[in-house]
Amino acid sequence: MSYQALYRVWRPQRFDDVIGQETMTQTLKNAIMTQQTSHAYLFTGPRGTGKTSAAKIFAKAINCHHQKDGEPCNQCATCQAITMGTLNDVIEIDAASNNGVEEIRDIRDKAKYAPTQADYKIYIIDEVHMLSTGAFNALLKTLEEPPANVVFILATTEVHKVPATIISRTQRFNFRRITAADLFKRMAYILDQKEMTYDPAALKVIAKAAEGGMRDALSILDQVLSFSDNHVTLENALDVTGSLTESMLADYVQTIQDSDTKKALALLQQILAEGKDAQRFIEDLIEYSRDLLLYQQAPELVLANEMDLLDEHFKTLSTQLPAERLYAVIDVLNETQQQLRFTNHPEIYLEVATVRLTQPQPVTTNQVSTPVATVASTDSAEVSALQKELAQLQATVAQLTANEPAAPVQPKAKPAKKISKKINRQAIYPVLADATRANLEQLKEVWPDLLNMLNVTKRAVMKVSEPVAASQGGVVVAFNYAILFERANNDQELLTTLESGLNRLTGNPFKVVLVPHDSWPDIRQEYLQNHDVTGDGESTPAEAGQAPAEPQTAEVVQKAQDLFGEAVVVQPD
Repeated sequence: MSYQALYRVWRPQRFDDVIGQETMTQTLKNAIMTQQTSHAYLFTGPRGTGKTSAAKIFAKAINCHHQKDGEPCNQCATCQAITMGTLNDVIEIDAASNNGVEEIRDIRDKAKYAPTQADYKIYIIDEVHMLSTGAFNALLKTLEEPPANVVFILATTEVHKVPATIISRTQRFNFRRITAADLFKRMAYILDQKEMTYDPAALKVIAKAAEGGMRDALSILDQVLSFSDNHVTLENALDVTGSLTESMLADYVQTIQDSDTKKALALLQQILAEGKDAQRFIEDLIEYSRDLLLYQQAPELVLANEMDLLDEHFKTLSTQLPAERLYAVIDVLNETQQQLRFTNHPEIYLEVATVRLTQPQPVTTNQVSTPVATVASTDSAEVSALQKELAQLQATVAQLTANEPAAPVQPKAKPAKKISKKINRQAIYPVLADATRANLEQLKEVWPDLLNMLNVTKRAVMKVSEPVAASQGGVVVAFNYAILFERANNDQELLTTLESGLNRLTGNPFKVVLVPHDSWPDIRQEYLQNHDVTGDGESTPAEAGQAPAEPQTAEVVQKAQDLFGEAVVVQPD
């Protein structure tokens, strides 16, 4: 028999063999044991995390007459036929090559017939997001009125491309990336079963390079085994993956700390001369800088993820490099990573990035008088209080300059918001003019899918935001932290990505406007007070100094509820 790849030989045959997806597999087993299975499932998640394998195991378990605790026996004729792919009642379809209307109509017509050998007819549609619009519409009718004894399992790596009408008619299971520790354990188990020798450090390098995919990890392991004559060594694992050793990464980052451009360029030439991949080099550097940043705040988290690969040099660098410097390093590396996608000369961009990273940083008064470790560990609440005090002093000076004599400053007066001048009210008010609660709920429903479309850096910035008002053509997004609001507001690429993403998800063009969360209530109140909410273009009695009439007040309250929802509107007594 010809040689089979490791990921095919060691493909999971039971739910308990699916690594890193315990929540999903336990839920499926419970549904089978209690006979509460659905007619349609949607398995989403990154590649190589077990979606298709889980679908085939489900097909065996639901049709197995000897299943125990929701697991298939893998011994009966039905289980073995499904494993071999010879059972006619389990149909696996690749939507990438069968994405037309006619193919889906053929499925719909054949689904009406009862299964011939098994109890249930199972359709597994892989990469379902590749279906055309017409094919999705044809599939929708079958999902709305499914025939008896038919189960559809849809698998996709890009769930944001699947119409909401399809998603709402399925039970959705989100498969997550497999941790490096779980990948390491699985590879070690396989090599032990095959009685092959390995260097544990080599498996850790492969686990990190796989980026959460079991299939990728086993494919790389297969390649290393072929490269190293059935013995897994660290050197061969580094050569196959194009990764760098921890010591080499530490030496490069040390040149950044020392601002030693000449040594950094020499080290870069050495890395490229060894044939290391430019993209992998940048990715390793970003991950190493991220680990340095996290180690300053949560050492135990980094130690768990890195599986004891950290050395003393790493720990020393974590105390030498302040968080602000690491932010700048990650920004430069991320920018370089984008540039490498569109060039045939990556070494040029790497050299430019190296020069930028090793340029001496301007030293402020605080940096001269305060140790770096102390600056890195400054309490964020104290910094925030100092910023508010500074904003209050700036507001007082502006008031004294504008008005002579100035009104006395009350000690407990509410400090002016430092970022209020950057809030684009001219863009916010048109959104509020047409905003409705229904539009806001629609935006909140697709917001998680929008965040999943962003890269890791931009997703981290947007994690602390949420839509607070929406119309047919615009959305107001509030940020919990002022510093992240400023960063996002100045990132035109991020705003463009958000607007294009919303257009893809909803089919409507959206203008995205950002506000700080603590400024949002004031902006909302200003809009209600300064704009004609009654629709007649005249000022309300309250603006004229008169007591408002009850009908008009009711209209104002109704307008506010339409804009912001009943939960956040308090009616006047």
